[in-house]
Amino acid sequence: MSLLGRRGTSSEQSGPQSPPVTMEARVLWLLALVLALGSSSLADEYVGLSENLCAVPAKNRVDCGYPQISPEQCVNRGCCFDSSIPEVPWCFKPLQEPPRAPPGK
Repeated sequence: MSLLGRRGTSSEQSGPQSPPVTMEARVLWLLALVLALGSSSLADEYVGLSENLCAVPAKNRVDCGYPQISPEQCVNRGCCFDSSIPEVPWCFKPLQEPPRAPPGK
């Protein structure tokens, strides 16, 4: 049994050791990679509507979601989310933008 104990101890000591700085650098690199990938995927998601388009009176809100929808899921559907008023849809359709006049007119 003493040989097994020595082998476990000696292999732990003789194995490749990387300095703590190298491990920190790897962790920082991995974190930077994850953040870069995360931000690129966020760019593909819907970023939301202007506050003007979401200024819908509570009585005029048209439901745009489903029970337990998250704010992120609601906004990604192109809808507005406001949970400050109970008993009305929190995920609702935005106001329609007025048609834009053609340039030069």
